[in-house]
Amino acid sequence: MTQEQELISKAQNSQAPKDVVLAFLANTAKENVKHAAEILVHENATYISLNFDNKELEQIEPWTGTRQGRQIYINTFSNVGTYWDVNEFKITDVVGENEIVAVFGSFTYTSVEVGHRFTSPFSILAKVKDGQIVFFQFMEDTYASARSFRKSGSWNIQNNHRQITVGDE
Repeated sequence: MTQEQELISKAQNSQAPKDVVLAFLANTAKENVKHAAEILVHENATYISLNFDNKELEQIEPWTGTRQGRQIYINTFSNVGTYWDVNEFKITDVVGENEIVAVFGSFTYTSVEVGHRFTSPFSILAKVKDGQIVFFQFMEDTYASARSFRKSGSWNIQNNHRQITVGDE
């Protein structure tokens, strides 16, 4: 039995919210996430990725926004492994109280198409009931993740009574 499978087994036996969330996160690779989600994610679970509803960002990262159902968990984590090479995913802190689990850490990804590498902090708020994730909100440096796909171009920004240009011309 692999370490990832052992974590799923431990989560199934304990049904402890921290065990469930950590087992899911340990199994988010493209080849593992479907099996993990079928066991650890409720069929009607809510997933919020990066924002509640941003159609512009959704064009860049199609999984963003608020979604329902186990399949979005499978699609999201499968897509992460398709859009980026996962160089590192490091959990630094896990806090749990009753059904609520908060996870903090950082990750380093490299975009597959463009080759841009970035490191981002992340935070997760999850809720677990009866041994399954029912709510999962994932936050990261969205500007860095979206920018990792930029081939060229710049933005003209105006804020605080100033104008600046960011990005490559």
